[in-house]
Amino acid sequence: MATAALLQSITHPSEVHALLKYKFTVSDNVTRYQTLQSITAAKGTPEYSYQMCYYFLNKTSRSFARVIQELHPELAHPVCVFYLTLRGLDTIEDDMTLSLETKIPILRGFDAIMYKKGWTFTENGPKEKDRILMVDFDVVIDQFLRLKESYQTVIADVAKRMGNGMADFCEGKKVLTVADYNLYCHYVAGLVGIGLTGLFSVSGLEDKSLAQNEHLPNEMGLFLQKVNIIKDYLEDLNDGRQFWPQEVWGKYVRKGDTLAALAKPENQQDALACLNELCVNAMELAPSCLEYMSKLKEPSVIHFCAIPQVMAIASIALFFNNTTVFTKGGLKIRRGLAVKLIYEGTTFEGVKDVFRRYALELSALNAKRVGTNEKDDSFMPMSIACSKVIRWIQVHDEAVGTKRNSGWFGFFGMALLAGLLAYVAAQAMSFSL
Repeated sequence: MATAALLQSITHPSEVHALLKYKFTVSDNVTRYQTLQSITAAKGTPEYSYQMCYYFLNKTSRSFARVIQELHPELAHPVCVFYLTLRGLDTIEDDMTLSLETKIPILRGFDAIMYKKGWTFTENGPKEKDRILMVDFDVVIDQFLRLKESYQTVIADVAKRMGNGMADFCEGKKVLTVADYNLYCHYVAGLVGIGLTGLFSVSGLEDKSLAQNEHLPNEMGLFLQKVNIIKDYLEDLNDGRQFWPQEVWGKYVRKGDTLAALAKPENQQDALACLNELCVNAMELAPSCLEYMSKLKEPSVIHFCAIPQVMAIASIALFFNNTTVFTKGGLKIRRGLAVKLIYEGTTFEGVKDVFRRYALELSALNAKRVGTNEKDDSFMPMSIACSKVIRWIQVHDEAVGTKRNSGWFGFFGMALLAGLLAYVAAQAMSFSL
């Protein structure tokens, strides 16, 4: 636990408590196989490939290694192998040093590769962060082939669909329209949600019906990916990539300008208007995320799914109307807050509390900035998006008999009313001018 994380949360005692608790309550399962020295099995044995998979999980995942290993024993290993499979696919797609002649056949054939014993890949660039996984990818394949056939089928199907989608974009398809944006997010994240749902269902821990409709797990993935794309504006720009849809950002730049124009100080109002529209676009997915999580039964699965979701909605509240997105790459919520959210997302009732809190916070932020940017038309859409989250929670509370303090509904109503009055006043002033 970094001292910097404690210092960032020093004025938030509940976050400091969460950080310390998280540090000192880690299970033995999570602390194993952190180093190569901890790999005790003989090379070439099933136990060796098993241990190496968890070594690579710990090496390649900053946020999911622990929560994957805390899943129900029936699911932990299939999800670990699924994660490493998709991490391998992403490592090929993400490496800008690979030629298309090398990259495309691997992406389009990755599902078949999972059945090739001994397959490895050594051509990633030296700076590719997950190169080590590909050099020893045969250990992942070995463990994949030892899974139940039903798990293999789910993983291979997602690898096939994702690899082909990634290849399409590598070959020149661009994120021009919002439909393109949704499609890209489906390939790189929606399919993750669909695949996980398939694993949950075939495990017997969740209902078979959960995997029959791909809409909700796809929306879960889109919610997370859209938040990441917003966060990575500068990083992607510096890497020569563009995932913000031109249909949106094109409204906020001069004719002939590129997405990079939004990072210029003189275009700050346009940049914020664009950012806020994309925040609304992501926030509109929140009710589907709640609907999906409400259908889960296994506690460890609920927690596993909840962690990225609660962090995503907290991130939207951080990014909304925030110029830092355009001036400092990789804007993130505090580590202490992230850990606090991990504990709050242990149950679905806790998840509802977090979504409610950030819907209220976003509503207040939305109301506060009314009339400050004549180029920004996102007030009403964000108000509606927040109200739909609040309404979903209210209806679910009534259905399951949850008693909740009605004061927060009143606060939301007051914030919304204040914002509406300010919005009407701003519109009237604009009209009179």
